[in-house]
Amino acid sequence: MARQLFPAFLDLVGRRVVVVGGGPVAASKAPRVLEAGAHVVVIAPEVIAELEQLPVEIHRRPFRPSDLEGAWYVVSAAPAAVNRAVLRAAATRGIFVNAVDDPRHATAFAGSGFRRGPVTVAMSTGGEAPALARVLREAMEKLIGPDVEDWTALAAKLRDDWRHEGVPMEQRRDALLEALADLHREAAAATPRVRRRAGDTATRHGLVSLIGAGPGDPELLTRKAARRLAEADLVLYDALVSPATVSVATRAQRVFVGRRRGAETMGQEAIIRTLIRAARRGRRVVRLKGGDPFVFGRGGEEALALQGAGVKFEVVPGVSSAFAAPAAASIPVTHRGVSSAVLVTTGHDTERFSTLVSSVAPGAATLVVLMGTAVRTEISAALVEAGWRLSTPAAIVWNASLPDQSVWSGTLADLGAAPDEGSGPGTIVVGSVVALGQALSPRVAVLTQEVCHG
Repeated sequence: MARQLFPAFLDLVGRRVVVVGGGPVAASKAPRVLEAGAHVVVIAPEVIAELEQLPVEIHRRPFRPSDLEGAWYVVSAAPAAVNRAVLRAAATRGIFVNAVDDPRHATAFAGSGFRRGPVTVAMSTGGEAPALARVLREAMEKLIGPDVEDWTALAAKLRDDWRHEGVPMEQRRDALLEALADLHREAAAATPRVRRRAGDTATRHGLVSLIGAGPGDPELLTRKAARRLAEADLVLYDALVSPATVSVATRAQRVFVGRRRGAETMGQEAIIRTLIRAARRGRRVVRLKGGDPFVFGRGGEEALALQGAGVKFEVVPGVSSAFAAPAAASIPVTHRGVSSAVLVTTGHDTERFSTLVSSVAPGAATLVVLMGTAVRTEISAALVEAGWRLSTPAAIVWNASLPDQSVWSGTLADLGAAPDEGSGPGTIVVGSVVALGQALSPRVAVLTQEVCHG
């Protein structure tokens, strides 16, 4: 028998939300509560890198009932036995639990939803058929367009007027429908007619901006990037973009589309469809990526798809983390007599990484590895096997350019055992230039203090 559920939306801003589990499923659920402004606490013996890169509080150990003290909501993405223990502990404290894909141990069910400005639409099947909920959501997304934002603004104004004038509740519905019809007619009359040419699928002129968000500090955005964000109607942003940067888009609908191993918030094809659909509706769309959009950001794929669909787009370059992270740690990636070349790669595919470094003479270039902190042991081993000396200086820059930036430095021999000094993104730098960074850092710190206090 289907559960009788009460639909509600939670205000989680600043409230403690506990996520039990440290795997791909937990990594796919945590961004949703982060988007709601919650303070997220992750409890799990092992936590994957995707979770470590999020702004969450992490406790690497098994779940304890006391973990729920002060919590408002729980997401349990653990084995059934752990979910059962979480449910028992939550029940005694009056806390709702969303047990992912385990309805027997759940008292709350996260619907599949979307936003249109201040309007949130969500579908739930009570955990019985989550795939169906997603299909229904996609259908509703097609029915409810961006005009609903104008409807909401009008309805809010009319509500204030009616309350002030004492208009009875039973009269407000028909009055609202009439006002919305007038708004629709005005919009239709104001929209210029565009004559279609053969092969021209776009009837309204939107724009997609593929923007590089830089390493994290919003002050490192280009002026054009900041302007486009401020003007945007819709922003689709990735996991490595800092919340402070996203907040520059004050008037836009902001949608998190971060990609994670084993779980996707929104697949690449769905992202491209959303960009095309929104632009064809005349919206100003920003696709916001960490660093530079064409440096391991799949920006090229999206540009080709937009071009093929006849959608107008532009590329707004960003400061790549490959160079910004070392610079923020006072590490010059090139230096006369030390290094005259830089090799930038990722750590996602360790087999390809091994093939790449084996084709380069050991120490011939500064090596910068993006998104590789989770496999730093494998990276170290591959470099040693390729002939790099164990004594080669190495560093990891965590949360580059942000207030909580931290830097670990040592040698290639120590890289695999380097501690996690930050919960955000980390950039690995290997080469003799790291030693220069160690020499420069104290002086840079002194100069910074003089500027701040002089």
